[in-house]
Amino acid sequence: MRIELGPENVDAEKLLPEVKDDGSGIGINYIDAYLKPFKKILEDGRKISCKRRGLELTLKVGDKTGKGLMRRLENGPDVKTILREALNEAASDAGVVFAVEDGTMILT
Repeated sequence: MRIELGPENVDAEKLLPEVKDDGSGIGINYIDAYLKPFKKILEDGRKISCKRRGLELTLKVGDKTGKGLMRRLENGPDVKTILREALNEAASDAGVVFAVEDGTMILT
């Protein structure tokens, strides 16, 4: 099943550490803004959400849950890469695949 979450949040790029420093080293403000479109209820009633708590992302798709860790030393210093790798880890843990195609975020 292919689930379109919507377009990538380009407004979040205004909060990248290069533009507006947040002191976290991994762009927490950018990450929080990027994750907003993940809150969604599907037609079959399943809920999709992604939340950040500290350095950990928790992705929920229906009754499946996956966790990913934002690793600056392994995936940094680019904030977008840190977030993408954490999302891929959380999605894999939840049994789905996260991808961005033509600016649209997709779960498969």
